[in-house]
Amino acid sequence: MPPDDPEHDGPLLVDVADGIETLTLNRPDALNALDDALKAALAAEIRRIRRDRSVRVVVVTGAGRAFSAGQDLRETAERTANEGREPSFATLLRDTYHPIILGLRALEQPVIAAVNGIAAGAGASLAFACDLRFAADTASFLLAFGRVGLIPDSGATWFLPRLVGPARAAEMAFTTDPLSAPDAERFGLVNRVVAPDRLAAETRTLAARLATAAPRALALTKRALNRSLEVGLAEALDYEAALQGLAGRTADHAEGVRAFVDKRPPRFSGE
Repeated sequence: MPPDDPEHDGPLLVDVADGIETLTLNRPDALNALDDALKAALAAEIRRIRRDRSVRVVVVTGAGRAFSAGQDLRETAERTANEGREPSFATLLRDTYHPIILGLRALEQPVIAAVNGIAAGAGASLAFACDLRFAADTASFLLAFGRVGLIPDSGATWFLPRLVGPARAAEMAFTTDPLSAPDAERFGLVNRVVAPDRLAAETRTLAARLATAAPRALALTKRALNRSLEVGLAEALDYEAALQGLAGRTADHAEGVRAFVDKRPPRFSGE
């Protein structure tokens, strides 16, 4: 179990309260660039959350003035100098980034990105992989890969067309121009844009609301939404029916019906 109080050192801060786990990328001097230590800590904590039924909502944010600047290019350059050869980006992605992105999508809990500043490169991909995105009005999203002769990765080419459409995704990827938070909201990339000093509170309000919802129903809903991105209508309908059959047999469904009849708020247990 993570500690009751946040860890005050290390590349990833973990805070758990009232069923909400907040993961804070904690390399503010490097704009929370993703080095090996931070990626390993993030992947390990995502694996731990999958086994922890007490966590009902996950929030991902950054310390300081950035969400994440993406891959730590200084670390990449140092590795190249030390090893005398260019790194294998395919291996880097498969070994370190893919477990994080796939792990986030596999979490049964809703995951909210609280984008407090620039989200660039793989940092933007990390935000895209979350279920919901709140952003400070000073935040921005940037697919900077082309500026160093690379392609968008860590799921960016899969998530972004589904979030904003193929044309806008291509524009962001080809031009590498930043997308402001207000424009991101207008295009459907983020759910809500708020003042920077309200971001944590607004995110917390939604997280607290979701933490009182029926956990199993949320998990099954997330499964259905994920599946819908890859199948046709008939298969989606069949999958919905199968999941609804599971939801209908839960104690939380029975509690929800009782609460409705009794005209009181439901008390969902996750059973």
